[in-house]
Amino acid sequence: MALPHLTQDEKLDALRKAQEMRSRRAEVRAKLKKGSMTLQEVLDSVDDEVIARMRVTYLLQSLPQVGKVTSEKIMREIGINENRRVQGLGKRQREKLLERLG
Repeated sequence: MALPHLTQDEKLDALRKAQEMRSRRAEVRAKLKKGSMTLQEVLDSVDDEVIARMRVTYLLQSLPQVGKVTSEKIMREIGINENRRVQGLGKRQREKLLERLG
């Protein structure tokens, strides 16, 4: 599939939007790390485009005392693919995550 030809203004708008999304994702991850936001709140906010497109791996690693190895182990036990995004989680997967980490 060929990429669409964008004008310079369209490219700049796309870059601004991408930067804004990264900044908002980093803000959510920081709140999780500090404990000012819970996993339950994040999973309930799946309508938010920023949260919906976040990878589950990064979400779990943002929790206190959960690193790369622990997040991989949890995802393997629950049956979540490593490339899964929050919006793609099933009801049972959400419940198991909250039961385990919530």
